[in-house]
Amino acid sequence: MFPFFKKKTADQIKKTGADSSVASGELLNESQDHSRTEEVMTELSIHPDWNLPKEKEYVFRFLNNDLQPLKPNQISLAGVEIEKEGEAFNVTAFVRNSLSQAISLEKIELLLFDADKNVVARKEFDLSLLGKIPGRSSRPWMFIFEKEALVTREVPSEGWSLAFNISSMQPHRLDLDKSWDEQLPQSEKEKLATLVSNLPRLKSKEFNIMGVQAKLTENGDLSTTVLFRNGNPRSIQLHQLPLEVLDAEQEVIAQGAFKLNELEVQANTSKPWTFIFQKELLKKEHPNLSKWLVRPVQNTH
Repeated sequence: MFPFFKKKTADQIKKTGADSSVASGELLNESQDHSRTEEVMTELSIHPDWNLPKEKEYVFRFLNNDLQPLKPNQISLAGVEIEKEGEAFNVTAFVRNSLSQAISLEKIELLLFDADKNVVARKEFDLSLLGKIPGRSSRPWMFIFEKEALVTREVPSEGWSLAFNISSMQPHRLDLDKSWDEQLPQSEKEKLATLVSNLPRLKSKEFNIMGVQAKLTENGDLSTTVLFRNGNPRSIQLHQLPLEVLDAEQEVIAQGAFKLNELEVQANTSKPWTFIFQKELLKKEHPNLSKWLVRPVQNTH
C-alpha cells in the first residue's frame, strides 16, 4: 500500500489538484448506457487488498464527498495532492468511474499538467494494478513520477491536473511523406502499412530506426530504405543524421552523413525514408546483404 499523506495530519490535507475526464469509450471497449443523462456522484472504493487506517479512510471519504459529480459514461482523474520524496513526486488522485458497471484499465501514459496546461511530467502506468473499479465509484491511488519522467524542474503545488494521454492509445500507423504518398503505388503503401501494424509495439518515448530493404544499384551505390519509428506522444524533427550500415558479418560496409531538411516523424507513427550511399562510401566490395542493420554512427570518443 502507498504511504499516503506522510507529512501531514488529517486536518492539514486539502485537495490541491484539478479534475480531468474522458469519455469511457476512449479508454474501454465496455458497452455504454446512452439513455442516462443524470449526473453521477461516485462512492469511495478502497482497493480490497489495502488495510487502510481509519484516519486515512476518513480523509479520503471526506475528499471524495467534496468532488464534483460526473457526467454519465465518464472516467476521471481527480487530483488530490503532490508530495516530493527525494527526486520523485508522489501524486495522489482519485480514479473515478461513472459507468454503472465495474471497469478494469490497462497500461496508459498519464500526463501531469501545471495550472496553465503545460506538461510537467509524463509516464506510462499499469492501471490494471488498481483492480476492478466498481460502477459509480472513486478509487484513490498514488502515481509516482520519478526524476526521468519530469519534463520540467518546476512541479506545481496547486492548480495542477493529471490526465490520460489518449493519443498514446491510438494504433501505431504509417506516416508517408508527401513525396512518397504521391509517387508510391497503392499496393506498396498497403504493404508498408501492414508491416508497420505488425511490428512489436514501441515503448513509451522510444524512437528507433529499422531497416526495410537494402540493395546495390546498377552503378554500385547502396540503396537502403528504413523506417523511422516514433513511439513518442509528440512529433520529432530530424535535421542531420550520420548513418552506418552493417552486413550479415556485422562489418560496417558504408557510412555517410545525410541532411534531412527538418524531416518530421509524427507522434506514434513510422515514416519510411531512403538513403543512398554512393559507391565511394562503401567499405566492402561484395557485402552480404542477406541480413543487415542500419544505425546512427557510434561515437567512439
